Parts: sequence; C-alpha cells; structure tokens
Amino acid sequence: MTEGPMNAPPNRDDPIPEGLRLGARFTGYLLVIIAGITVAIFVALQVAQIVVPFLAGLVLSALLVPMSTFLQRHRWPKWLAVVTVWVVVLGLLAGLVLLITFQIRSEIPEIQKQVATTLDEAKQLLATQPFGITEAKLNDLVDSSGKWLQDNAAGLGSGAAEVGTTAAHVIEGVIIILFVTLFALIDGRGIWTWVVNIWPKKAHARISAAGEAGWKTLTNFIRIQLVVAASDAIGIGVGALILGVPLAVPIAMVVFLGAFVPFVGAIVGGAAAVGLALLFNGWVHGLIMLGIVIVVQQLESHVLQPWLTGPTVKIHPLAVILGVTAGAAVAGIAGAFFSVPVIATLNAMIHAAKDYRVGQR
Repeated sequence: MTEGPMNAPPNRDDPIPEGLRLGARFTGYLLVIIAGITVAIFVALQVAQIVVPFLAGLVLSALLVPMSTFLQRHRWPKWLAVVTVWVVVLGLLAGLVLLITFQIRSEIPEIQKQVATTLDEAKQLLATQPFGITEAKLNDLVDSSGKWLQDNAAGLGSGAAEVGTTAAHVIEGVIIILFVTLFALIDGRGIWTWVVNIWPKKAHARISAAGEAGWKTLTNFIRIQLVVAASDAIGIGVGALILGVPLAVPIAMVVFLGAFVPFVGAIVGGAAAVGLALLFNGWVHGLIMLGIVIVVQQLESHVLQPWLTGPTVKIHPLAVILGVTAGAAVAGIAGAFFSVPVIATLNAMIHAAKDYRVGQR
C-alpha cells in the first residue's frame, strides 16, 4: 500500500525542525484568535452604550424567561405569564426603592449629627501631635478649596454637562434593557432561530446545540448568583440591623448587587458595612460587623458556591478572578459585572459545539 502525504517520512534536507514548524503553526492560530478577540472587544467598547444594556437585558431575561415558561407550562396564557412576571419584578424593585428611600430620609438627622460629632473629633485629633493641623490651618485649607472651585468653575460646569449627557445615556440604556427583555419573553425562541439561520445550513444543528448549552448555563448561573447574593444581603443586613448600624437596608442592597461580581463585589459590600459600623457605632461594633461579614463570606465560599454550582457552571476559580480583573481593566464596573457570566456562557457553548455529533438530539 502506498504511503499517503500524512504518512510520508520527514524530509531530511528540510532545515526547519518539525517541532518548530508545529510551534509556528500553533502560534499562528493563537495570534488569529487573539486578533479576533481584540477586534471584538474594540468594537464592543465603541458601541458600549448599546452592548452594556443589551447584556444587562440578556442577563435579566435569563432570570425572567424561565419564570414565564414555568407559568406557561401550568397552562397560563402567554400574555398573562409575561405580564405577571413583569408586575412581580417591577413591584419588588419599587418596594425596595421605597424602603431604601424611607430609611435614608428617617435616618438623615441622626446621620448629620453623628457626622458633625465625628468631624469635631477628627479636628481634635489632627490638632494633636504628630499631625499638628490646627483649626487655623484647616480654615486656610477651606479657603484654598473655595478659591480652587472659583478658578475651575468652567471645568465643573462642563462636568455638570457631562453628567446630564450621562443621565440621557442611562435613560437610553434602560429603554434598551426593557425592549431586550420584553422581546426575549415574547419571542426569544424565534429570535434565536433567526440568528441561527444567518449561518450556513450545515452548521445550524451545531450552533443550535451550542446556543442551548450557553442559555442553560447562563440561566443556572444567574439563579445561583441570585440565591448567593440574597443570602449575603440577608446575613449582613440583619447583622447590621441588630447592631443598630444606620442604613442597614441600603447596606444590604449594596451587598446584594456586589455579590454578582464574585470575590471583588463581596469585599466591597462588606467593607461598606464595616466602615459604617465603625464610623457610627464605634470600634467594638465595627469588629463585630467585620466578624459577621467574614462568617457570611466563608459560608458563601465554602458552602453555598460549591453546593449550588456543582457541575452546572464549570469555571475554575482562577478563571473567575482573572476574568473579573480583566473585565474591570477593560470596561470598568460593567466589565467586572459581565465578565463571569460571559465566560461561563462562552465556555459552555464552545464545549457543546466541540462535542456535538451529527444526528445528536
């Protein structure tokens, strides 16, 4: 039997070793992949005002669509299931906003009094050695600050204009989130079918399998993070409430939102709780609050995350940390928030596409 090209012996006269040739080929593939990822990130950053709300809407849809599907499986009309899901979610959000607003308004006088007392104590501390910052020096600093504000009024005015522009972008983003979520609830399957049909017909089955795996991973990830975030918020919020720390409900909300950014968000939310306890209740309550935060985070890391995640979201903790760090470096808070769900979803899609076999259901 004649040897084919694949079984041909190596050319002894070729000066390039086979190992070097293989390494060059692998490097070429790797550079092409890196270039594609770089271009995708660059384009996403240029249209971040659309991409970020779209991702937020997709994440929210991953939470709401299963709820709507559950109601429809129990013979609810589709329109009634969609409306019910929206009413429940918007009602919860409105209730939280009202509760936070009420607590802030009711505790503002006490907070103002405590802040004044803390500032007086800080002045007395700064006036002692080795600081030696007297009240006269503080007054000079205040005067200098006032002069700086006058000199930079034009810049501050432009900053205020930027704030107005940002508010307009926020409103646009909210509208995009609402539309993405609404269409996902109404015709999510139809939208995905349209996306699949863009590609060559022979790839439809593989892309569909990848999409189903990615969507399943995303929905599971969001539900897991929702349970973890709620557990963290309840644990730290109840602890702050028992200790009499002001703004316990806003603290719990900060912890809840921060928990969606693994590791980093929990640290930031816990630091806010400990800082307020230390500032308003003294160092003893600050240490107790620190202990509560540590216990809650240890329960999350060693009990909740391993038990709930299991084989569903297959991401190594190192990949999570690197992903959050890279996302924050590239796109700030939004990058840190979306990095892990994006990595988890893409990981599931790539594995499903790679393992797909023709005729697989």
